[in-house]
Amino acid sequence: MNKAAIILLSLILFSVCGFCQPFPIKSVLSYPFPSQLVSSPSGSKIAWAVNEQGKRNIYTATAPDYQVMKLTSYNEDDGQELTSLSVSDDGKWIVFVRGGDHGGRDGGPVNAGSSPVAPKMQVLSIPFAGGKTITIGEGDYPVIAPNSKDLIFSSGGQIKIAAIDGSSPAKNLFYAKGNNSGYKWSPDGTKIVFVSNRTDHSFIGIYKDQSTPVQWLLPSFARDHSPAWSPDGSEITFIRTQGLGRETDSILAKKHQPWAIWTANVITGEGKQIWKAPTTIKGSYPSIEGGANLAWAAGRIIFSSYEDGWPHLYSMDSKGRNRLLLTPGNFVVDNVKLTQDKKTIIFAANTGKDKDDLDRRHICKVSVDKGDMKPLSGGLGIEAYPVIAGDGEQVYCLSATAQRPLLPAVLQDGGKIRLIGEELIPADFPLKHMVIPKHISFRAADGQLVYGQLFSPKNPLKSHPAILYVHGGPQRQMYLGWSPMDYYSIDYGLNQYLVSLGFTVLSVNYRLGLGYGYDFHKPLNAGAQGASEYQDIKAAGEWLSAQAHVDPKRVGIYGGSYGGYLTALALGRDSKLFAAGVDIHGVNNRFSANTAEAKAPAPDATLAAKIAQESSPVSYLKTWTSPTLIIHADDDRNVSFSQSVDLAKRFEDKNFEFESLVIPDDTHHWMKFSNGVKVSEATAEFLKRKLFGN
Repeated sequence: MNKAAIILLSLILFSVCGFCQPFPIKSVLSYPFPSQLVSSPSGSKIAWAVNEQGKRNIYTATAPDYQVMKLTSYNEDDGQELTSLSVSDDGKWIVFVRGGDHGGRDGGPVNAGSSPVAPKMQVLSIPFAGGKTITIGEGDYPVIAPNSKDLIFSSGGQIKIAAIDGSSPAKNLFYAKGNNSGYKWSPDGTKIVFVSNRTDHSFIGIYKDQSTPVQWLLPSFARDHSPAWSPDGSEITFIRTQGLGRETDSILAKKHQPWAIWTANVITGEGKQIWKAPTTIKGSYPSIEGGANLAWAAGRIIFSSYEDGWPHLYSMDSKGRNRLLLTPGNFVVDNVKLTQDKKTIIFAANTGKDKDDLDRRHICKVSVDKGDMKPLSGGLGIEAYPVIAGDGEQVYCLSATAQRPLLPAVLQDGGKIRLIGEELIPADFPLKHMVIPKHISFRAADGQLVYGQLFSPKNPLKSHPAILYVHGGPQRQMYLGWSPMDYYSIDYGLNQYLVSLGFTVLSVNYRLGLGYGYDFHKPLNAGAQGASEYQDIKAAGEWLSAQAHVDPKRVGIYGGSYGGYLTALALGRDSKLFAAGVDIHGVNNRFSANTAEAKAPAPDATLAAKIAQESSPVSYLKTWTSPTLIIHADDDRNVSFSQSVDLAKRFEDKNFEFESLVIPDDTHHWMKFSNGVKVSEATAEFLKRKLFGN
């Protein structure tokens, strides 16, 4: 057989078998996803929720053997999430919420399964040792009392109280105007502090009993929030930010968002400001997970601040003196937890011995009164969401690698990790077929350094297609391994599947994302103010196109949410670079007449509206020629379904052929496993068909 014939036969075989990937997409998404990891305030016991192909249940494990025990028996892929897990102080009860979408702006009931019977959001309890699940009532965000007998929860903006064992029905604890949240029991369980949100201002209130009026602490025209009790229950610390008013300053200019920390005496009601954030842009209230992470530790008040360009932990005494930077360095601090004795903080950070730890998370600890930060984990894995046992002996976290999905784990001496529940990973999960992504970086047109993870096929074909994956958020950061967030773990699995098909995949961490400092996280002229972050997307596409073995004419793109927005912008602005794309519940129009009217008093309102329009994908329909698949669920609580309705209508008016997938009744987060699989399959099939041509 001559050389030409061999090449022809190879092409024929690839066209037939090139997509006979070693595993189906469902298998790589069938991992048991753990979340809501909590520890018992007493002993060494943990509980967590597990999503097993849409069947969400609660599991427990206890030292020293950590034998996994399944407590609940929810056996349907019905889209009902489990959240707000907590364990009573005596270790005998677990309380949780079933239902809702807590990742959306409206956390109310979800009917992703299109059930004729409307689902509810319910607070439930179950004995830690196992037994019957008890329905406490409809509501959200339960908090167990120190006596381990009662709990409070939110219902319709008011606070209810109930017996944890269901022996007495839930009833309104008290009435307070506004939407009441952020409630916490006093250390002795005799009082409750809460936040009364009244739209443009909010108060800190203390409830004692039915015969005592609610005590309002230092009420003002501001928004007070994040209250925390002193260890002895005599004082409250809280954060004060400005009240909401009509914006009359420039829309486009960066503005400082002032905030301060206050304390108040619970007995006298007297209080004062003990610390004020620097009046700089970086000193603004930190827009990170946990916000300022305010807590009253042993003899110190701890909080997070972005003032030095990185979100770090600080502590000071109760008078605001002797402030200490606890976590110096160029890294992010998140998942912050205070130990039971209130002397130590544990947290996750993207720092370690390996230079690529920039794109990982490891667990660290630091004392509340000195900068003695110490790593508790390291290596090539991802560790996040730490908790510490009630006895202070063990630290737990969620652990993943580039190949193994997330599992609960015990952190042992020397940074060793003991996995819990490894047996829950299905036998057909394609662990051995997972590739290990490589950390890369490159420059955008304006010189900005951009980061990413490159997934390469194990046996790449010459001149094969490539895919650019764009995460949402946009404040998220993708890692060199499975994400500890459910939504992005699905995308990580899809990227692994696309690699198995023969694509090279680049996951890009563009400016606006967390992990690389304030200036990267909060860039100039981003989003509706100029979409400067799109430069990173274009640079990523050009970088991919220039790689050996990649066909520059067959580079595709996909992303969801903010990633959908940037995908649409890429297809509209640069169809010659991006040959096809999938816009998953993206924001396609950043401008509306109502927005302009609301901003009318601002001196640059007209200019801001013009820039917002220019930052919108719908402004580039004339140059949008690449094949496009639009995907959206119509109960989306994060990005309005109307964004895709509008784009589809514009395409139809233009006679531009496009494809679509609509998911009735589900939300932004694919609450049903089957819908997550359907979306991933549709994305992969579309990109395969358009870029491989079969």
